[in-house]
Amino acid sequence: MTKIALDKTDRKILSILQTDGRLSNQDVAEQVNLSPSPCLRRIKRLEEEGVIRQYVALLDPDKIGLGLLAYVNVRLEKHSDAAAHSNARALGVNPTGTSPRADFAVAVEQWPEVVACYAMTGEMDYLLRVHVEDMDHFSRFMMATLLRHPAVLDVKSSFALQRIKDTTALPLI
Repeated sequence: MTKIALDKTDRKILSILQTDGRLSNQDVAEQVNLSPSPCLRRIKRLEEEGVIRQYVALLDPDKIGLGLLAYVNVRLEKHSDAAAHSNARALGVNPTGTSPRADFAVAVEQWPEVVACYAMTGEMDYLLRVHVEDMDHFSRFMMATLLRHPAVLDVKSSFALQRIKDTTALPLI
């Protein structure tokens, strides 16, 4: 991955857009003391270089009925590809023809409850951030989806009790 060179003005633009991505170019330009054309060129460059990945609306999970947040550590089997594919077929899952890790990564993309998945170091292989309605929904997701995946060996779940800090803004040092 190539690090993109960012000057002070780029960082200020990014900071502003992280706070409110709906601001007009005119408003951003005024806040960074640029005229609109150079400001727009900078924003377009940041988009083209992938610094700005996308613009989104951030939803409040509680207000849309997803009041339970769980973090789930997942450990996968370390068996051969042939054994994994045999197990997958026995459970009615169509393996991709790749490794159990790759099969799991493909499956996670299809599970709407999982809003983030990270490959991890340490004793567990993946960390999932899971938003569900309640404990019943979590139980159904675990029993009917996650634990039925042929590569899953072990899971450990933790539930968020209180939100202390929750931001999408990255530090622009």
